[in-house]
Amino acid sequence: MSHRVLDLDRYVPALITFVSNKLSAGASSVYRKNFNLGVTDWRIIAMLAVEPNITASRVAQVIGLNKAAVSRSLKSLRDRSLVSVVYDNKNERRKLVALTQEGLKTHDDVMSVALARESLLLEPLTDDEVDVFIGILQKLHKQVDVVNAMDPSEEESNEVFGLPDDKLKRHTIEVKDRA
Repeated sequence: MSHRVLDLDRYVPALITFVSNKLSAGASSVYRKNFNLGVTDWRIIAMLAVEPNITASRVAQVIGLNKAAVSRSLKSLRDRSLVSVVYDNKNERRKLVALTQEGLKTHDDVMSVALARESLLLEPLTDDEVDVFIGILQKLHKQVDVVNAMDPSEEESNEVFGLPDDKLKRHTIEVKDRA
């Protein structure tokens, strides 16, 4: 007797998660040791360098983190004078976050390490492969909301579970049941 299980070498969500977890753990170690920053801190700093004077909610939305994690990190970054928080002139209930001069300097220092790490990661790929890979990641990123909206308890979503055999076999392997 046998049954099908995920082929973790071909199941895309697992592969993305494995790579992401390992990269995050390595980055966390390097950034803590060299800059006293966690990965969440770095992600927020990088986001604020690209889009300054935004709300914490906007940071959480773009990066894909929960608001509580963003708030904790922003408090730490503010305590270290890496970010400033000011009230929005147009809406006094909104707080806007931006990098300070020290935050910009920290951004530049960490960015050089982040880019070196990216270069090492992409080293086995050709320039054309990198461009294709980035295009694929961008397409997948756009599809995430559709995937996350899928609810197996909703009737219209149930058709997704009737995967054709070729797709089922592409992402699973057959294993013998343990006796």
